[in-house]
Amino acid sequence: MLNGRLLVLDDDLAVAQTIAWIAEETGLETRITCEPVQFFETCDQWQPTHIAIDLVMPDMDGVEVMRMLAIKGCRAQIIITSGVGGRILDAAKRSATEHGLNVTGIVSKPFSPATLRSLLAIEPPTARAPGGTAAGDAAFVPDLAELRRALDAREFVLAYQPKVVCGSHQLAGFEALVRWQHPRAGLIMPDRFIPLAESTGLIDPLTEQVFEQALAWFSGSCPGTGLSLSVNISARSLIDFQLAEFISGLCATHGVSPGQLILELTETSAMDDPVTSLDLLTRLRMRGFQLSIDDFGTGYSSMVQLVRLPFSEMKVDKSFVMNAMASQESRTVIRSIVDLGHSLGLRLTAEGVEDQGALDYLTSIGCDLAQGYFIARPMSGDAARHWQPATSAA
Repeated sequence: MLNGRLLVLDDDLAVAQTIAWIAEETGLETRITCEPVQFFETCDQWQPTHIAIDLVMPDMDGVEVMRMLAIKGCRAQIIITSGVGGRILDAAKRSATEHGLNVTGIVSKPFSPATLRSLLAIEPPTARAPGGTAAGDAAFVPDLAELRRALDAREFVLAYQPKVVCGSHQLAGFEALVRWQHPRAGLIMPDRFIPLAESTGLIDPLTEQVFEQALAWFSGSCPGTGLSLSVNISARSLIDFQLAEFISGLCATHGVSPGQLILELTETSAMDDPVTSLDLLTRLRMRGFQLSIDDFGTGYSSMVQLVRLPFSEMKVDKSFVMNAMASQESRTVIRSIVDLGHSLGLRLTAEGVEDQGALDYLTSIGCDLAQGYFIARPMSGDAARHWQPATSAA
């Protein structure tokens, strides 16, 4: 049974055919084209789940192709291929990601079949629910009424992704990740509904439901273990002065020590109202909660935020970690972030660990914790309760 559709755009027909053969071995249906016009027509009509794009082509280069895909709202998983240098490939990936495209990886030519297979397997073409059921309608676009109804019906569920100690591979904790279990569209990923919740003022009730579920699960699944639980906070929630009291009350109700709870926010999120967010984050730290600066290194205010906000943890962004084995520049950035964090007395967590080589490298430079698909995918609460580190990660 075919489990997805790959469209290949490459002006070298032999290379395109090779990519198609490898993809078909993984269960993907494939089509290839050398012409951008035909490529866009096929995209519109065939709706591929995966796209492989060569950067250097005579009629329209790959960067322009990806810009057009972003304008069209493309949701496919994109693999960038080319024989250009690694830094150019990295820049092209960053450009596509900043346009909102879902870039799963880059492949330098000549490439090995194993490399391409691993990228095609990074994420199934239909996402999986925490319990393993197939996820939903890629065309589903929620509106305000639908979001209100979902909150009232408590349709938001959590998946949990383990974090392990880099050296010993011992379980250190979990990150709670919210999903929308829609009755008709299936499982909806957060990038489809969080922006709507933020723009309509519904992010606070959604955040409350996430914390209620997460702490109830954590207190029942990990009592007395010393493990940590990470929960993401939206920038919009940083102006809610009741948030500290709300989370403190839930911890008291469930018998969870504040020191076990890590509140994650992106490095740019505290810039919306820097004074108010500083007040709230300081109060949270005074109550014993940990604070993590997520996606470190991807914004422009990193050093400013480290100085002005009371973080206890830094997370190395997955865009660096996923490219660690292929890019000397990425390894240099990772090492610099780890050294900087440790010099400031912070714990370092790397996300996006997808192979043994990356985990070994993180261990060698003294990174504290790691999470990613190589260690474990996000899973249901019941599966997480019984999860143990695999021997392959040891």
